Amino acid sequence: MGDRVIKVAVSQIFCIDGDKEGNFVRIEHALDRAGRVDLACFPETCLLGWVNPDAHRLADPIPGDSADRLSELAKRYDAMLCVGLAEKDGERLYDSAVLIGPDGRILLKHRKMNILSHLMNPPYTPGDRIEAVDTDLGRIGLLICADTFKDEILAGMRDKSPDLLVVPYGWAAPKENWPQHGESLRRTVSRAALSVGAPVIGTDLVGMITHGPWTGYIYGGQSVVADSKGEILAVGADRDSDVIVVEVELK
Repeated sequence: MGDRVIKVAVSQIFCIDGDKEGNFVRIEHALDRAGRVDLACFPETCLLGWVNPDAHRLADPIPGDSADRLSELAKRYDAMLCVGLAEKDGERLYDSAVLIGPDGRILLKHRKMNILSHLMNPPYTPGDRIEAVDTDLGRIGLLICADTFKDEILAGMRDKSPDLLVVPYGWAAPKENWPQHGESLRRTVSRAALSVGAPVIGTDLVGMITHGPWTGYIYGGQSVVADSKGEILAVGADRDSDVIVVEVELK
């Protein structure tokens, strides 16, 4: 497609587990704050919270109520959205992310593959596909958080030749490990960009895990944007909500 610069809003919002309505409000506030952008990116499972077993009861399908509301937001703000959310499909619960066009159409859905099953009972069901989609902005791939730990997943994404990789994160650690835990997120995003050969938008949660063996762990923000050479272009606020608007040159 040749070099092209797009304006991206990296929207690290505060997420309260189970507070779907409040989390939607925080998404809208972030979109208001971002202003006119091409793409607005949000964190992992940011409607119900990560490894929240209540999502087995509260999540809905994609398409479904939550995805429909996100599509309406994409149309209202005339922007492409990437949002991480829990997805219920029959008895299965997926840690998913959707890419929605400014016309409200779902362009791509990714189900997290590396699910860290020991952190929730019953666990998420792992996804089994690595995909990228051609859009008006370029070819965009989606992964989720721990997917970027796996060399084989990154290699699979590289084979899809994306111009941009978007990754919702839920980067958590004990509270005493912050702010230095953000360094590992920067390394992870930089490595993913180098491995895939495309810029990476890594948008992290802010808040706290309230269920399971990591109860009390903190999501520390510090969202990361890296270019295709792994150079860090921007980092979000430490342990606070933030919206960073960044111009990203696609490969």
